[in-house]
Amino acid sequence: MDYEFKKNTLDGTYHAIFSMGHEVLGRWIIEEVGKDTEKLELIMDQLSAMKNSSQEWRLVGEELTLLLQDNEALVQANCLFSEEEEDFEEDFHFYDEESLSICGFEDLEQVLEGWRTFIARF
Repeated sequence: MDYEFKKNTLDGTYHAIFSMGHEVLGRWIIEEVGKDTEKLELIMDQLSAMKNSSQEWRLVGEELTLLLQDNEALVQANCLFSEEEEDFEEDFHFYDEESLSICGFEDLEQVLEGWRTFIARF
């Protein structure tokens, strides 16, 4: 998984650009974590506590949810948790792929450490 963090110095906005299949992870970092160091520490602590555990932990945000379970982290758009089966055109399958990302705990820890270092500089 490749990623890059940027800050637009003109308007102060942050950007997290991730490789294909992990785009939603960048969106989650910007929209749900942002510069909230307390939330960042909570997630990092939870990742450490859950290594090699079968427990489940969720952090539900306004638009995206982080689910930790079985040493995997899933970031998913809340709209995908809908219980209703709706018939959409096949083209929406690509949208689903951009609304869901799975990675291992180690990868998520590395990303969050990088994010923590990045926001500390700005």
